[in-house]
Amino acid sequence: MRSFPRLLPFTLLRTLIKLPRCDFLPQCCKTQFAFSTTSYSKLTCDDSRLLQCLSQCRHQEARKLLEKFPERDRHGRVVHWTSLLSKYCKNGWVSEARMLFEIMPERNVVTYNAMLSGYVQSGRLPEAWQLFEQMPERNVVSWTSMLCGLANVGRIDEAWRLFNAMPEKNIISWNSMIAGLIKNGDVEGARLIFDQMPMKNIVSWNAMIAGYTEKCRMEEARVLFDEMQDRNVITWTSMISGYCRSGNVDEGYSLFQKMPERNIVSWTAMIGGFAWNGFCEEALLLFLSSKESHDIKPNGETFISLAYACAGTGVSCLGKQLHTQLIVNGWHYDDYDGRLSKSLIHMYSTFGNMDSAAFLFSRNLDYFNIQSYNSMINGYIRMGQLERAQKLFDEVLIRDKISWTSMISGYFGVGQVPKACQLFQNMPDRDAVAWTTMISGHVQNELFAEAVNLFSEMWTQGVLPLNSTYSTLLGASGAMAYLDPGKQFHCLLIKTYYEFDLILENSLISMYSKCGEINDAYRIFTNMVSRDLVSWNSMIMGFSVHGLSNDTLKIFVGMLKSGSLPNSVTFLAILSACSHAGLVSKGWEFFSAMNNVYAIEPGLEHYICMINLLGRAGKVKEAEELILSLPFEPGHAVWGALLGVCGFSESNAKIARHAAKQVLKLDPLNAPAHVVLCNIYAANSQHAEERILRREMGLKGVRKVPGCSWILLKGEVHVFLSGDKLKPEVDEMLLLLFQYSW
Repeated sequence: MRSFPRLLPFTLLRTLIKLPRCDFLPQCCKTQFAFSTTSYSKLTCDDSRLLQCLSQCRHQEARKLLEKFPERDRHGRVVHWTSLLSKYCKNGWVSEARMLFEIMPERNVVTYNAMLSGYVQSGRLPEAWQLFEQMPERNVVSWTSMLCGLANVGRIDEAWRLFNAMPEKNIISWNSMIAGLIKNGDVEGARLIFDQMPMKNIVSWNAMIAGYTEKCRMEEARVLFDEMQDRNVITWTSMISGYCRSGNVDEGYSLFQKMPERNIVSWTAMIGGFAWNGFCEEALLLFLSSKESHDIKPNGETFISLAYACAGTGVSCLGKQLHTQLIVNGWHYDDYDGRLSKSLIHMYSTFGNMDSAAFLFSRNLDYFNIQSYNSMINGYIRMGQLERAQKLFDEVLIRDKISWTSMISGYFGVGQVPKACQLFQNMPDRDAVAWTTMISGHVQNELFAEAVNLFSEMWTQGVLPLNSTYSTLLGASGAMAYLDPGKQFHCLLIKTYYEFDLILENSLISMYSKCGEINDAYRIFTNMVSRDLVSWNSMIMGFSVHGLSNDTLKIFVGMLKSGSLPNSVTFLAILSACSHAGLVSKGWEFFSAMNNVYAIEPGLEHYICMINLLGRAGKVKEAEELILSLPFEPGHAVWGALLGVCGFSESNAKIARHAAKQVLKLDPLNAPAHVVLCNIYAANSQHAEERILRREMGLKGVRKVPGCSWILLKGEVHVFLSGDKLKPEVDEMLLLLFQYSW
C-alpha cells in the first residue's frame, strides 16, 4: 500500500507493547436469560401479574386485571393495551401477546399492526398471514409489515404480488421491497424498483449501493455513490467494504481517508479489509490510529479482524499481546457465538502454538464448527505432528473437503505418498482442489508420470482442472525440461478456452524459458495485458540463462519504466547475465545499486555471481579480495565458486590451492574440490602432489558424481550416465547413422 506507512514487525511489536490497557472494553456479556430477566423487571407490577396470568392461560383473571387498570378514556385504554402488547412481542412473549390481543375489549388498526409485527419478527409467518387476512382495516404499515415477512423468508414472488397489490405505498414500502429483493439476490429487480420510486431517501440509496457492493459490482455502486447528494457514514462504509471485498484495497483506503466522519463500523470495515487482503501490518497500524479517536470503542468484529491480522504477520508476540488485552479487559467473556475464540484458534494454529490453540479448543467445544477443527488439523500438520492431526481428523463426525485435502497435503509433505493416495481414494466428494492437491503432491515427490496420469483421470471423472492445476504441471515440465508435455498442456489450455491469469501466464513463460524456447516465452510476455514482479523476473531470468545479456538489460530497463521495483531475484538474474557477457563494470554498478539505491541486502547467491563475473573476466585476484571482505564468514559454496573460476593457469595456482584447501577444510569429502585440485596439479606438472591427492581420495572413498543426460520417450525418462556401458542395440543404431551420414 503506497499510501499507508509500513512498519517492520518488530517495530510494530514495540509500538503495540507500549499501548495502555483498553479500559473501554465491556466487562461481561449478558445471556439471553439475563436479558429476559432484565426486561421482565422493567414491567410494572400490574403488567407482570397480567403476563403471568396470560402465560398460565388464566384468561378470566387476566381480563379482570385489564379492567382494573387505571381509569383512562376509551382511546387511552386502547393505547395502553397496545403498548403493552408491543412490549410483550419485543421481549419474545408472542403467545402471551396473542392472548392479550384476544381478551382486549377494544382494538384498532395499530393494535392489529403490533400483533402482526410480533408474528413477523418472531418468524411465525403463517399466523401473520392469517391475521393479515382477518384484519378489518389495513393501512400502509400492515401491508409493509407483511411484505417484509414474506421477503425475509425468501418468498419473494409472493412479496412481489403483495407489493403490486398495495393500495398505497410510502417510502418505507419501497425501501422494504428493495431490501427484500437484494437479500434474495435479485439486484436487477431491486434496481428496477429503485428507478421507479417517486421519491428516494438516504435509506433507498444505501440499500441499493449495499446490494451492488455485496456482489462486488463496484462500478455500478460507484455511479450511485457519486450521484448521491447526501451521504452518511453507512454509505461510505458500504463502499469501503465493497472495494475491500473485491480486492481493491487502495481505492477502499482512499475513500476511508476522505470520510467526513467515522464510527467503529467504518474503522472495523477498513481494518478487516486490510486483514482479509493480506495487508496485516496495515490492519494493526490502522487499529492504533483508531485509538486516537477516544469516542471509538472496538467491538467483537474489530478483534476478530485483528486476530487474523496478527496471524498474518507471523509474529506470535503480537497475537499473545492481543489475547492478553482481551483477557485483562474481560472481552473474552463477551464471545457469545464463539467467533472470537475461533479466530484466536486460527491465530495460534498459524503460529504453531498448538498448546494454546488446543486449550481454547477444548474450552469451547460447544461453539466450534468444522472451521475450528480444520484450523487445528492444519496447525498440527504445519508443525509436523501428523499423528495428532490424524487423531483429530478421525474424531470429527462431519468432515468437509478442506479437512480431507489438508490431510492429503500433509502426508505428501512428509513423503508418505501411499497414505495420501489412500485418503484420496476414501474421500467421498473429490473436487478440483483435491485433484490439484494430488497432482501437486506427486510433482512435489518427483512422480511426474503419475501426476500426468492423475490429470488425465481428473478429466475422465468430469472434473475441470483449475488454473493452479495447469500451473503446477507447467512448473514441473519446466523444472525437468519436458518441452513436449508442456506444449500439450498449453494447447489444452487454448482449446478449452481457459481464462489466462497472471499466475498461468507466468508459469508458461517460466516453462518455455527453462525448456530452451526463449522466443515462445517472450511472445507470451509481450502479449500479457498486465504484468507483476514475477512476470518481469521470469523473463529477465530466461534471457539471462540463455546468455542474451543485451535482452536481459533491455527487459530490466522496461521493468523500471513500468514502475515495478526489482527485488533480490531480479538482481540475481542481472548479475548472472553480466557474468555470462563479461560486463564487469556493469556488474559492479548493479551490485552497488542493490544496497545504495534499492535497499536490498546482497545475499550469498549475489556474492557468488560477482565471484563468477570477476573470475570469468580473468580478475581472479579481485574475486579473492571480494571473498576476504565479505560481511560474513565464507562457506564452502563461496570458496568453491572461487575454485571454479581459477582455471588451470600457473598464475592462479596459488589462489586455487588456497580455495581448494578451504573447501576441503569445511567439507572434507567434497569431490569436485578434489578433482579440480588434481587437475590444477596436473596442469602445472605437480604430479607428485596429484598422486598423493588421488591416493587420499581413494582412502576417503571420495567419488565424483558422474554427469548425466536424459531424454523423455513415450512418457518414460531414459537417463544416460557418464561411463555407462552401451546396450547391444546401440552398435546397430550407430551403424545405421553412419550409413545415412554417407
